[in-house]
Amino acid sequence: MKYKALLSALICFLLIAFQTNAQQLLNPFDVISKKKTTYITLLDGTEVEGPIKSFDRKKGLIEELKIEVDGKKITYKTEEIKHMYLPQSNWDKLGKATEFMNDPRQWNSEYVEQEKMRDGYGFFEQSEVLVKKKKMTLQMQLLNPGFAQRIKIYHDPFAKETMSMGVGGMTLAGGDEKSYYISKDGQTAFRLYKKNYKEEFEKLFADCPAVLEKYGEKMKWSEFNEAVFDHANCE
Repeated sequence: MKYKALLSALICFLLIAFQTNAQQLLNPFDVISKKKTTYITLLDGTEVEGPIKSFDRKKGLIEELKIEVDGKKITYKTEEIKHMYLPQSNWDKLGKATEFMNDPRQWNSEYVEQEKMRDGYGFFEQSEVLVKKKKMTLQMQLLNPGFAQRIKIYHDPFAKETMSMGVGGMTLAGGDEKSYYISKDGQTAFRLYKKNYKEEFEKLFADCPAVLEKYGEKMKWSEFNEAVFDHANCE
């Protein structure tokens, strides 16, 4: 027991130390807890909550899910859902809560319920997505709720990662995703790869000269989130 407590304390310390200087995008997750409550808001404004029983994916992205409400199992397709908060496993929750608390840019977000985010939930919302040249309506995990006014950065479940540092299988630093799904001004989300960032850079930020000047000459994929943040606050 003492060893486990010491290990947990060490991991917390390392998370705080590394996350303070880490990127401001929230870490995505793929493991969803079936014991904790899932919160769903339908397109008509109806709010539903209950433990998730199962879900189906399309190209790694959530297409429909089944939750238990008042003892009954109900299936919802993504076309019916406006947005939802999905619970993470305990280890994921630890990392996400620490990350959210140590990033001041997330605190002022009016886009999401901060209490749920601090409690380790992931925020998913309905978005039209271009998957291999086919438009689909899916639930996407938002990674930049604190600065998603213009450009939304969604998790790509099949994204590879750059080198990272980890303890016990937990990523503490590095691990930048090599691709994201991006939606600008409500347009269809598309997959942006690290290798294509240079050619897509001007298209994304052409309406903000300050971002072009600051990042244009020596653009870095590792600063993509910073460019999106600056673009959200462009005058």
